[in-house]
Amino acid sequence: MADVVINETLASVNESLANNATNTTGRIPATPEGAAVAYGSLILMAIMPIFLGSYRSVKHHKEMKESGEKTDSLSRKDAAMFPLIASVALFGLYVFFQVFSKEYINMLLTGYFFFLGVLALAHILSPVFVRFIPTSFPNQDYHLLFTKGKGDKIEDVVNYKFTNKDVVCLAFCAIFGCWYLWKKHWIANNLFGLAFAINGVELLHLNNVVTGCILLGGLFFYDIFWVFGTDVMVTVAKSFEAPIKLVFPQDLLEKGLDANNFAMLGLGDIVIPGIFIALLLRFDVSHNGGRSRTYFITGFIAYIAGLVATIIVMHIFKHAQPALLYLVPACLGLPLLVAVIKGDIKVLFGYEDNPSESEDAPVKAKGKNTKQVSKKDK
Repeated sequence: MADVVINETLASVNESLANNATNTTGRIPATPEGAAVAYGSLILMAIMPIFLGSYRSVKHHKEMKESGEKTDSLSRKDAAMFPLIASVALFGLYVFFQVFSKEYINMLLTGYFFFLGVLALAHILSPVFVRFIPTSFPNQDYHLLFTKGKGDKIEDVVNYKFTNKDVVCLAFCAIFGCWYLWKKHWIANNLFGLAFAINGVELLHLNNVVTGCILLGGLFFYDIFWVFGTDVMVTVAKSFEAPIKLVFPQDLLEKGLDANNFAMLGLGDIVIPGIFIALLLRFDVSHNGGRSRTYFITGFIAYIAGLVATIIVMHIFKHAQPALLYLVPACLGLPLLVAVIKGDIKVLFGYEDNPSESEDAPVKAKGKNTKQVSKKDK
């Protein structure tokens, strides 16, 4: 299922960047208590996908390595192009909302994200769900394979293995999808949003710290420009109805589950820093065998600090804040500062999930030359 979900997660993350204008910046709450509950809940919901997704990314990377497959990861070129692609997508949505009725656009998006959300939720719940299905349940393995090209140029488009139990789990998750379609309830929205975020942190891999710096640095300026420089992001965020954000009502204490005064956090503000923090965890595991989680914990604390800073500044200035303005310096700066203090900066920047062939080549050549010299000496 990972091969199917990874493309869907990329799409949802890309769309969610359009929602950053309202990141934790909903309406001014009616009561301080309501604000505390809402923003505290958003912080908890934000750190949960990063924590779970990071550990799942370590497991996913290990499984791919053991199977001999190379983990799909963003290249430096992909990282540099991502803010540009996100900008084109954002402006395209803005034009669509100006030209066409937002009701029809959101109707199409609702169906699209219903499909993606059910698959993403099933990918998360399937390992747990199948344990509760009796062993007497008739189970059969299936393999859905769709390729393009032929011969040496053949490529997998869809490579999906599943069982009857997975189908049952998918049907169960579809119930929540129907709830979202029918009611657009904020709890159903959050279930899909959390599933997207966990999948994103797990499956979207950065190969090295340099790539992470390029991606986060580019989106840092992207967020600032589209929030403070134009009304594009705010317009799209207000018009866009999809589970690409986490929401929590600020009037929950007064209205219960029917509350409607929401504070929001875009998934882009979870997944983008989250994939960098997941890289730090994989570095910790590779660097010291997992005995220490220094850089993961540092990045995790930095993320929480950046998110709290976003909320505080928003309330002081009473204005929408681009969360990446605070999250990027925190998530990059603090781990790098710790690396400088510990003397690990060179090792940290030299780490790669998948060492490139160009870097392996000199090592192989060197080994070959050594062997020749040794033979000559004999």
